[in-house]
Amino acid sequence: MCEENHIVKRAIIMAAGFGNRMHPLTLTTPKPLVKVNGVRMIDTVVDGLRSNGITEIYVVVGHLKEQFYEWAAERHAEWAKEETCECAKEQPGVQIIENPDYATCNNISSLYVAREHLGECIILDGDQIIYNKEILDPHFTLSGYNAVWCEGETKEWLMDVEDGVVKSCSRTGGRHGWQLYSISRWTAEDGAKLRRHLEQEFESGNRQIFWDDVVMFCHFDEYRLGIREMQAEDIIEIDGIDELAQADPSYRTYLDSLDG
Repeated sequence: MCEENHIVKRAIIMAAGFGNRMHPLTLTTPKPLVKVNGVRMIDTVVDGLRSNGITEIYVVVGHLKEQFYEWAAERHAEWAKEETCECAKEQPGVQIIENPDYATCNNISSLYVAREHLGECIILDGDQIIYNKEILDPHFTLSGYNAVWCEGETKEWLMDVEDGVVKSCSRTGGRHGWQLYSISRWTAEDGAKLRRHLEQEFESGNRQIFWDDVVMFCHFDEYRLGIREMQAEDIIEIDGIDELAQADPSYRTYLDSLDG
């Protein structure tokens, strides 16, 4: 019997962090607003969402939050001029949610402040570059993460998947598994469950974990998760200055200054 298909209705973008591994660049610019080859990372995310009809977008901010309000106003103005764009007419802009605990807690605090928007949603980070917009397709069956098959060794989170269902996840990586990426979709039922679990963990003081820990480790047995297969070249997650310089050679001067 086929399971019911679900459609993403809203997006939550995580954009509150300090971006410490990209100092000194992120001392003055929030990591998602850093330009890579002339385009801000978060713009590739938002444009990818809107091209898939996902126009209800919430951005959780903290570090240098004022710059996100300026960015949102700029994008809103751009979309308002696109008279032929139906998505611009439906939802011309993004909504900013402030995370007051971003400086003292891990990113569980960011999803906690956006928890009322969970369900029929896609959650993703603002500091990544989307090269293939199809990986943000709103249609899905099981809640779960986008993933890339990893044949060799990796230190990233690695999932064991059987018949399309996630059986376990390793924080320390491994080989021959599905590498978890920070794009995930959640049904209305699982979103409500995730909200309860977020409240349970955060309000009990468990605030130094990733929000993904809540699902993948704290309450894993209460979910039935699938994956959305994609290719490594569809997306780049940029963690540090070295990876930024690989994607955009104009940043090599930062590497040289650090080496010096």
